[in-house]
Amino acid sequence: MTVYGATNSGPVRRVDVVVVGAGQAGLSAAYHLRRRGFAPYREPAAGGGRAGGADGTGGGFVVLDADDAPGGAWAHRSPSLRMATVHGFHDLPDVELPDADPDAPAREVVPGYFAAYEAQHALPVVRPVKVLAVRSESARPDARLLVETDSGTWSARALINATGTWTRPFLPHYPGRFAGRQLHYAAYRGPEEFAGKRVLVVGGGASAIQVLSEVAAVGETVWVTRTPPVFHAGPFTPEYGRAVVAKVEERVRQGLPVRSVVSVTGLGPSVAYRRAEELGALRRRPMFDRLTEHGVAWGDEELAVDAIVWATGFRPEVGHLAPLGLRSAGGGIALTGTRATADPRVHLVGYGPSASTVGANRAGRAAVNGIVALLGAPSGVEPAGVDSPGVGAESARVGVDVESARVAVTAG
Repeated sequence: MTVYGATNSGPVRRVDVVVVGAGQAGLSAAYHLRRRGFAPYREPAAGGGRAGGADGTGGGFVVLDADDAPGGAWAHRSPSLRMATVHGFHDLPDVELPDADPDAPAREVVPGYFAAYEAQHALPVVRPVKVLAVRSESARPDARLLVETDSGTWSARALINATGTWTRPFLPHYPGRFAGRQLHYAAYRGPEEFAGKRVLVVGGGASAIQVLSEVAAVGETVWVTRTPPVFHAGPFTPEYGRAVVAKVEERVRQGLPVRSVVSVTGLGPSVAYRRAEELGALRRRPMFDRLTEHGVAWGDEELAVDAIVWATGFRPEVGHLAPLGLRSAGGGIALTGTRATADPRVHLVGYGPSASTVGANRAGRAAVNGIVALLGAPSGVEPAGVDSPGVGAESARVGVDVESARVAVTAG
């Protein structure tokens, strides 16, 4: 269920839990909140009566999403990213992704799946709503959280942050100035505009490989990375997956800035990788020293290019959490599981080791388990343990987080 047209007027809406973001992690969390007995938010009926479920006067949960329509980051991906070239996609809990034409654009298939999922599970997604800041009502550890948005304020006992990274593309600074076309991967819309041109692709992750595999078919590419790319030729076994995720989790536990899973796994075989290899596009050069008017330079050597695509990843979108003071001395937000170590009312999903489609699913469930432990089960609802029917089945289906090691989310 999508609620449109929230306004700035009216009283503060009160719920038990606010979920920020309706991508994979947010929808997974919403599913598990419903399953554990939290009532979906409903706009109060005319005249002040209840509209069914939680009506904003004190209980239940709501999902706030900044986009105009379902789909999360998938709705903004390049039209050239097809289902055949998506690195991997793990189904949302309880509903499988329907079989799709391998040549269908991922930006159409996945948002359609998300929209159907929201409707099927009657998830209370309110959009478009941009969260501006989250702060505590008081210094008391059990105080409610105030979620300030561009369409009013919500009061909650707990918050699940599922804002992902797509809205924060990272552009490194290099000296000099390039007069030609520059764009981040977030703005890449396919190879057509680069036909017959020489394009510099910067970055060592899956996004760079996708761009190389497409642009090299219509023009000339030059690939540069800051460090030599790591290629993983062996199988992604459960043991390897656990080791990879453990490395990313350790940084998060220490409160260090988040690293992408691909920075640990290296690049594995994929449709895009094989295509780029066949086109001879994987001959990597070291990072240049500076930009020039017509290209880039390494010392005295200058290379002229027509365009630069910065496939240099993204940073977590967590600025709205700044009033809570969650950042550690290391520069990141320390987590214990999915819970912010500094504030048990706040959980982050789709962050660090859970920034993949299967990782987001597991994190959504873990966050809800943590919130039930903090708040208790909703009144009149029998607490559901992690091994109860349905949850246990999903856990068995998910298994080890191997898809995180495969970097199921291609951006980064």
